[in-house]
Amino acid sequence: MQNKNFSFELIAQDENARLGKIITSKGFIDTPAFMPVGTQGTVKGVFTDDILETGTQILLGNTYHLLLRPGINVLNKSGGLHNFMNWQKPILTDSGGYQIMSLSKFNKIDINVGAIFKSHIDGKKVILSPEKSIQVQKIINSDIIMVLDECPKLTNNKKILSNAIKTSSNWAKRSKVEFGQDKSKALFGIVQGGLYKDLREESLGKLVEIGFDGYAMGGLAVGENQSEMFKILNETTNLLPKKKPRYLMGVGTPSDILGAVKEGIDMFDCVLPTRSGRTGLAFTWSGKINIKNSKYQSDRSPLDHNCEIRNLSQYSKSYLHHLVKTNEMLASMLISLHNINFYQQFMREIRKNIKDGTFSSFYKKYIGHFN
Repeated sequence: MQNKNFSFELIAQDENARLGKIITSKGFIDTPAFMPVGTQGTVKGVFTDDILETGTQILLGNTYHLLLRPGINVLNKSGGLHNFMNWQKPILTDSGGYQIMSLSKFNKIDINVGAIFKSHIDGKKVILSPEKSIQVQKIINSDIIMVLDECPKLTNNKKILSNAIKTSSNWAKRSKVEFGQDKSKALFGIVQGGLYKDLREESLGKLVEIGFDGYAMGGLAVGENQSEMFKILNETTNLLPKKKPRYLMGVGTPSDILGAVKEGIDMFDCVLPTRSGRTGLAFTWSGKINIKNSKYQSDRSPLDHNCEIRNLSQYSKSYLHHLVKTNEMLASMLISLHNINFYQQFMREIRKNIKDGTFSSFYKKYIGHFN
């Protein structure tokens, strides 16, 4: 019988790199894990069945965007996002906190209320409170729910970052109360504090006091360079509760992921595989390939000789170059699928090397490979 309660098992460690397994009512997730982003109930340009074939075990959706379209009535009548998008494996939803930053010109923050948006679609007023965010995520039927937080833009101003921690901590408490005691789902807290160790410790301390099923590092991948991100992860990741999953939000390139795994991170999401696919950029074991480059015009080799997903290996670089140059939508579909498949291959190899105790060698081989 399927386990109905959320749980996390730490299976092995190779120095700080961790091998684990998350159990949800919709299935298990091997960690370190990569979650393709399906912001609006779709991973852009990729069929759900094909995502399954890549070995993807969990997708990410977005509370703010799904609240606006299709709206909670449609999702409720469908029995949640799993049924609506034909995806019966786990789903994690971002709370809308990132949109507070990315759509800052359309909203204002009131710590006692939440984020007050002017919809970027039709201008209507939308209030996203911590309670509302949790309510919407429950209607979405997310397996992993994120607290609403304030994600500040990249700044060295500690006052701005401290105020964001104050707001986020207040909202985290309210999110926990609204979430209640549902053991079939998980609620993750989000650590803020920018690139400052003392602020990260302060934020984490407040979250641990509240108590969550997992902890995310927020406020990174917002403009800092890779070495700055790795430095703050090195200083703070081991402060996170060891027996709970650790999630680095919005990251990233294969090198970003590899470096963060080295510091003890378990979960990742990023739009990069599909966004890059739509611009003709492919990730391969040989590095990045810009298929628009003229040197691929007559290259009859595939992106990956061993890829059997949708028989991608039957499409040559020459053909993909042609599709990109003629703006054919098939180019975006094929390269996006290839990239998701590569990311999942990459995660499987990371897990294998942690299990075998060879992660350090794998890290040294590939850390500079995709920059």
